[in-house]
Amino acid sequence: MPNAVTKSNPTIPHLFVLELNAGCIHAMNTDGSERTTIVTGCHLPDGIVVDVEAGHIYWTNMGIPSLDDGSIERADIDGKNRKTIVPQGHTHTPKQIILDKKGGKLYWCDREGMRLMRCNLDGSRLETLIEAGHSEADRKDQTRWCVGLAIDPKFGRIYWTQKGPDNAGLGRIFRANVEVPAGQTAATRSDIEIFYDSLPEPIDLEIDHKNRILYWTDRGDPPRGNTVNRASIDSKPAESEIVVTHLMEGIGIALDVPNDRMFVTDFAGSIYSARLDGSGERNFLFAQGNLTGIAYAEV
Repeated sequence: MPNAVTKSNPTIPHLFVLELNAGCIHAMNTDGSERTTIVTGCHLPDGIVVDVEAGHIYWTNMGIPSLDDGSIERADIDGKNRKTIVPQGHTHTPKQIILDKKGGKLYWCDREGMRLMRCNLDGSRLETLIEAGHSEADRKDQTRWCVGLAIDPKFGRIYWTQKGPDNAGLGRIFRANVEVPAGQTAATRSDIEIFYDSLPEPIDLEIDHKNRILYWTDRGDPPRGNTVNRASIDSKPAESEIVVTHLMEGIGIALDVPNDRMFVTDFAGSIYSARLDGSGERNFLFAQGNLTGIAYAEV
């Protein structure tokens, strides 16, 4: 780990970044310095989240979609004591993953599984909350593919993206209550609403809970794609605001709200930082492989 934690300096800002093609997890300082590879041999990793209190990282392995061999793993923050908590065969193509520490749950999107799922922190009590499709014919319809997600604990809502085909302008962001309504199922629930539609190709989500703003990356074509976008989740403007442009297939996003900054990865291998309004954008690492998920944590 860069800048090892000591008693005199108990918490230091770090980034945890997934490199898809190399199957690695890297830890680094927030300026990209002191990069250390803490986990290797991941099976196409995509989403990552940090449980600072427990000293754990969790990440998804997409696997190969045609083989239905996705999984979720956990390790200590330094990469040691690695353990599979959701084995292959239980989630198809897991993507972005988030932590509900208070509720003791992990939530993630399953792309080719066309669903949102959750489990306990040890992988037990696996549940499907949203099911956008089920059959093989459904699986070929990329408008059903669930990719990124975020939870608004204030109102008990969950937001997620269904990206649509590449650059097709059919991407959507949905929201619903976290819990399935009584008497309904993940496939029949009636509380789902479209938050935004006709998006180029929305990917990962993050919520600024203090200011009640949803942020997301979009890997579709310019001018609305290859961007970071944001919108109030309370007033929901007719059009979202584009705050960062000229990404090369933007994927991961992590917010550090107290310090007014965001961190973004793209598939061309760059890591960017910017203020939450998009100003001061800086590409501080580039050509780092195919980067996917990113997490910010003070550890």
